[in-house]
Amino acid sequence: MSITAVKAVDPRSPAHRAGVRPGETLTHINGHPIVDVLDYKFYSYDPRLELTLKSPDGASRTLHLRKSEGEDLGLEFETYLMDRARSCANHCIFCFVDQMPPGMRPSLYFKDDDARLSFLLGNYLTLTNLSPREVQRIIDLRISPINVSVHTTDRALRTEMLKNPRAGEAIGIMERFARENITMNCQIVSCPGVNDGPALDKTLQDLAGMFPAVNSVSVVPVGVTKYREGLYPLRTYTKKTAAGLIDQVETFAAKHLTERGTRLVWCSDEFYLLAGRELPGENYFEDFTQLDNGVGMLTLLMKEFGRALDLMEPEELEGTLPFSIATGVSAAPFLAKLVAQAREKCDTIEGKVYPIVNRFFGETITVAGLVTGGDLISQLRGKDLGKRLLIPASMLRSGENVFLDDVTTDDVERELGVSVVPIPQDGYELLDAILGVELTPEAQKAAWENEEFYRYNP
Repeated sequence: MSITAVKAVDPRSPAHRAGVRPGETLTHINGHPIVDVLDYKFYSYDPRLELTLKSPDGASRTLHLRKSEGEDLGLEFETYLMDRARSCANHCIFCFVDQMPPGMRPSLYFKDDDARLSFLLGNYLTLTNLSPREVQRIIDLRISPINVSVHTTDRALRTEMLKNPRAGEAIGIMERFARENITMNCQIVSCPGVNDGPALDKTLQDLAGMFPAVNSVSVVPVGVTKYREGLYPLRTYTKKTAAGLIDQVETFAAKHLTERGTRLVWCSDEFYLLAGRELPGENYFEDFTQLDNGVGMLTLLMKEFGRALDLMEPEELEGTLPFSIATGVSAAPFLAKLVAQAREKCDTIEGKVYPIVNRFFGETITVAGLVTGGDLISQLRGKDLGKRLLIPASMLRSGENVFLDDVTTDDVERELGVSVVPIPQDGYELLDAILGVELTPEAQKAAWENEEFYRYNP
């Protein structure tokens, strides 16, 4: 069966009512060729459609249907993209996939760099494998916003960092997108001594020159695991160098705010943690556009938790079962503050926060999303965990109960003798979990869907 063939038709959907059958291939909508999911979603938006379908024996037929504007047709295809996901053609010196240990599930070694996933799921792409036709299609279909891993606008340096002779050409594509008013959210993985310092100044100036098409920029520190034998010799940021980079970015952002009304660029929370600095306040992050890169995530979590606590009456906080929270080393002090804040309002709340040292990837990795089940078990065995162990849902594979090392929450529960409760990145949900309020099925589904958005992804 073709990868673009219809796998199933939802009952009572517009396509079902029109008579579309599984096994047929959708070739055109209103005369427009359907190559993949972007064409499908764009051209199926209108309320009146003419569908051209090809049966497995090669015969074509045409169907007409009416539906609400924007209503989904109700077709399921062999793959989500109606095509194969495009893998990355780069060999970036900082690539996290290259730093994975051997023996993990195959999907963890796949490097995607697909513009369709950028638009549909928020994934970041480098633009190095876009064909001229695909660049033109993004412009023609007004596919926006797209998320771009920039790293540097120095074309020679970008070629060196990405180890791809086409890497420098992508800056020209960005400039073209800017002229066509395609919105871009940008990411810079900052590597000490490589693309920071004067190179970062140039990158920020060049991206600001594409404003307002460049809508936001995040600067995140490179993640370095213990599995780097034979790879480019990268360093990690120290307290001093992290502080220097924050000063550099904040100086630029303040100037841009004065001149253009937005800071445009922000450092991720991890830089502030590395530097030992207080996180900026809520208003600093404006629209929190770069939450997916950990920019303002902890500030928003603390604000949401405080607001949720203010809405609670003291009697609602009483009678909670003892609990524990396991998280990455960097976030643990903040979660401990939130538990203490809840205890100030009700002294019967019993909870402990355990920072999990990342022995699987190496102790330089401190974010919660890369904590493994094995590290949870080994470091929490014999500890006072109460009746419930709360963990960030970002530790788990989206929609499943599996950690990065293929340990499951069932394994953790069996080994530690405690119920494991995954919690989304939401202060209101965190307080509910502390109080023992179960998530509704709808809220749990939203938590799974949103956690990929918050997973640290250098």
